[in-house]
Amino acid sequence: MRRAGLGIGVVAALFAAGCGGSKTVTVTTTRTVTTARTVTAGRATQPSPTSGACTGSDLSGSFAVVPGSAGAGQISYQLTLTNTSQGSCFLSGLPDALLLDETGAALPTHVSPARPGQPAAARITLEPGASVHAQARFSPDIPGPGERQTGPCEPVATRLHVQATGGGTVDVPVRPPTSVCEHGSLVFEVLAGAR
Repeated sequence: MRRAGLGIGVVAALFAAGCGGSKTVTVTTTRTVTTARTVTAGRATQPSPTSGACTGSDLSGSFAVVPGSAGAGQISYQLTLTNTSQGSCFLSGLPDALLLDETGAALPTHVSPARPGQPAAARITLEPGASVHAQARFSPDIPGPGERQTGPCEPVATRLHVQATGGGTVDVPVRPPTSVCEHGSLVFEVLAGAR
């Protein structure tokens, strides 16, 4: 009897071991499904290759009036720079800009920070199609010392020539074109991400 009981115990143990193999097959199947999901999610969320600082050829943009911003002889325009490249890149700091007239000639331009002493903005990584912004405040019609007192204080600016963090430049349209008085004085905020 004891031998028969022992034999049944061994057969039961072997049967249980066989069941464990079935569980392994089930786990393998689950892993296959999980792997498929990971690949799909990876395609949807995988970041673009980083190419370092944005260059002028990576960017497009505009310098456009902020609706409702005019007051006390001042107005605000917003600089928008968009990554048009196939990879991610970064920008940071205070815009380095130069006003241009309709012929492309340089106009007097003096960029200063809106908050003197504020540290430069942190590096902002732009995926393809993403943008950064910086507002500038200036007077479009109140002449500064040494400027013409009648008519436009300065020639009309139609483009803004912006130096990119990684080198090179991008020329963006000024919408609408405007004079920038006080010898092209633009008080800029630092670049920031989407608002």
